[in-house]
Amino acid sequence: MSLHYLPPVKPSAIALGTAFNHGIELAVLSPLFGETYRRAKAANTKEEFMRSREASSAAVAVGTSLVGSALQAYGVGALINATGTLSYKGAAYLGALIFAATSAPAYLTQLFTEKRPVDTVAVGVTSKILETVGLSLFLTWWGTRTNPFD
Repeated sequence: MSLHYLPPVKPSAIALGTAFNHGIELAVLSPLFGETYRRAKAANTKEEFMRSREASSAAVAVGTSLVGSALQAYGVGALINATGTLSYKGAAYLGALIFAATSAPAYLTQLFTEKRPVDTVAVGVTSKILETVGLSLFLTWWGTRTNPFD
């Protein structure tokens, strides 16, 4: 496989997009980290906590969230470049399409088939809208093209 098929995206856009998305993920995962922090304070020693299940699950959650955020930042940046999106309106439409294609069916299933509480689903919807529409707007503001004159 040749890397020529992958559209170039400005590295700073990937880095800032990763930080943007990771911040949103940490806000959603903060209850997990709050409980982990409380257990760390209650542990007898630092070594005892580091070997615990909570520490390893928190480390895995942070690591996978960071990698996922980087991949999503690259993917959205590549779509912005590939579609030639230059306006905030176009970026909002692109983000909404990404949301509709990737997340909306799962949330509709949670609401109507699984009958989950609306407030629980609303938190997930809000975070995913920020991760898709918000990220595309943020990356459009920052700029994603490696050479803006191409």
